Amino acid sequence: MNTKRNGRRKFLKGSVALAGLAAVRPLSGQTQAGGETEPLSAGLVRAVGERSRFETKRRTWTGSGRVTSSLTPLQDLKGIITPSSLHFERHHANVPDIDPRQHRLLIHGFVDRPLIFTVEDLERLPSVSRIHFVECSGNSANARRGSGTAQGTHGMTSCSEWTGVPLALLLREAGVQPQGKWLVAEGAEAVKMTRSIPIEKAMDDIIVAYGQNGEALRPEQGYPLRLVNPGWEGNTNIKWLRQIKVVDQPYMTRDETSKYSDLMPDGKARQFTFAMDPKSVITSPSGGQQLRGAGFHEITGIAWSGRGAVRRVEVSTDGGATWKDAELQTPVLRMAHTRFRMPWTWDGRETVLQSRCTDEQGGYQPTLAEMLRVRGNAYNYHASFIQAWKINPDGSVLNALV
Repeated sequence: MNTKRNGRRKFLKGSVALAGLAAVRPLSGQTQAGGETEPLSAGLVRAVGERSRFETKRRTWTGSGRVTSSLTPLQDLKGIITPSSLHFERHHANVPDIDPRQHRLLIHGFVDRPLIFTVEDLERLPSVSRIHFVECSGNSANARRGSGTAQGTHGMTSCSEWTGVPLALLLREAGVQPQGKWLVAEGAEAVKMTRSIPIEKAMDDIIVAYGQNGEALRPEQGYPLRLVNPGWEGNTNIKWLRQIKVVDQPYMTRDETSKYSDLMPDGKARQFTFAMDPKSVITSPSGGQQLRGAGFHEITGIAWSGRGAVRRVEVSTDGGATWKDAELQTPVLRMAHTRFRMPWTWDGRETVLQSRCTDEQGGYQPTLAEMLRVRGNAYNYHASFIQAWKINPDGSVLNALV
């Protein structure tokens, strides 16, 4: 009995010692592959959490002469949420530096009671948190123009959890008059980005957001206030929101006439093509990546639609000759990115990977040829077609559309 008790006591003492070592060693250094340790950077407690120095995923920047947008590294993301620091951005002027204590939101026009809200006022009101994607209407237009990675072809879409006040609540408080059929929303940046939005959408699901992924909006994402307009083209999600005017008709602003309209083959242009069409892209394997060899690989990517939830994603591993259903990873949310996955055994020969999305309305992602028959080659916005990645025998992956 004593022998057993003494043995148990020694085991417990040893366990405590090991636990102590486990707690101490991560603070003094980290073990490398060769068994050596390297000191951590100075300051174990940091004001802002940082990724490991071994994680190098970054946004890429675009624009001629000055930075006007950045692209999300879709090929490096794991689920459906885009970290705030990797969310794409698009703006037509510099990012304003706004003191939230001085910022105001004005609601006026055809309303019974014009209202002015501070950010603090809005934070006191009943709030919602919803997961939605935001996509620039020019996203994927470069898929045929030399972009070689998923980030380059589709990187102007990101998906976050947004927190704020339903716009419908604010409009009901103001009292929309019968002649109020549209809104004109305006930002506080230098160019005063302005878009007209139908009152039906405003009363449905638009959020006046002050939060993103559990924290305040980042400055590039509209700090301290922005609209989140689920499923609709990104430029209607007005950032640095400063006023909403209720009007009786669209205002035909610069950014809905000379910009963000769709030129058609007959020379006419479509306006107010708000909703983003069904779309998907394989992010692994994808352009710029390298397969290590034949054998098992998981094909994964994201799909989304501005018209509702994704209902089906099909994947082809033989250039479109045959298609198989991919698994949709839960949760599958409306107007949000949906992760899809499919196991694949590569035989080491050249092939082409593709994916296509179908949403809950029955809308589907067309082939490039199908889109061109309707739109022609003059498109700049609302380009939705099947992206193809070519797998070479050496495992390199290229954009098959270039």
